Amino acid sequence: MSPKAPPRRQVADIADSDAAELSRHLLKGEEEERRRISRELHDETGQTLMVLRFQLEMLAGDAENPEQAARVQESIDVLDRTIEGLRRIIARLSPRVLEELGLVAAIRRHAQLLATQTGMKARVELPGKIPPMDHDIEVALYRSAQEALQNISKHSQARNFAVRLQITTDKVVLEIEDDGTGLLTRSPHERGFGLTGMRERTVALGGSMTINSRRGRGTQIRIVLPWIADQTPRRDAGSTSRSVRRVSTAKAS
Repeated sequence: MSPKAPPRRQVADIADSDAAELSRHLLKGEEEERRRISRELHDETGQTLMVLRFQLEMLAGDAENPEQAARVQESIDVLDRTIEGLRRIIARLSPRVLEELGLVAAIRRHAQLLATQTGMKARVELPGKIPPMDHDIEVALYRSAQEALQNISKHSQARNFAVRLQITTDKVVLEIEDDGTGLLTRSPHERGFGLTGMRERTVALGGSMTINSRRGRGTQIRIVLPWIADQTPRRDAGSTSRSVRRVSTAKAS
C-alpha cells in the first residue's frame, strides 16, 4: 500500500516556506557580493586613482608654463569628480554607514543629504534609539530607504518628502512619501527595477509593501516587516527608548 500523499495545502505551505528560505539565502549572497565589490573598488580602483592624483599634482608643480599647468589642473578636477563618483558608488554598494552608525542614524543621514543636495524640505520621524534588530530585517529597511530616497532624488521633482519609522512589539513600519509627479508620469524602467527589488526583499522576509501614487500628487511607499530581535551581539544599541524625534521641516544645512 503506497504512503498517503500530504494534503495539497500542506504541500503549498512547504513550497512557500522553501521559496522564502531560498529568497532569504539569495539576499544574503547579494549583500556579500556587494561588500566584496565595494572592498575591491575601494582597495584597488580607489587607491590607484589616488596615486594618479598625486602624480598629476607633481606634474602641475613642474609645469613649464601657465597653459600647461592649467591643463594638468583640469585633469585633476576631472579626476576629483571621478573619485567622488566612485565614493558614492561604494557607499551605495556597501552598508558601511549602517554598520558604523546604526539604522536610525543611517536613514537620517540619507534624508539629510537628499535635502541638502536638492533643496527639498525634509520631515523625518525616527525613533531616538531602537533595540538590536535582526540583521536581515535591518538591512532590508536600510536598502529600502536608500532606494526610495534615491528615486525621489532622480525622478519625483518633489519639493517635500517625509520619512517615518515606527516600531511596535511585533512589526516595523517604514513609510517614505513625496509630493512629486507620481509614479504614473515615469517610464516603466524608472518605476520598475528598484521597486521590484524592494518588494522582493520585503516579501522574502515575511513582510509586505504597498505603494500609493497619484499623478501630480506624489507617492507613498509603506513597508511592513516583522519585528525580530537580534540574537547575536553586534554593537551596543543603547536604550530601548522609542520616543520620536521630529526634525524641522526646514531645509537641512
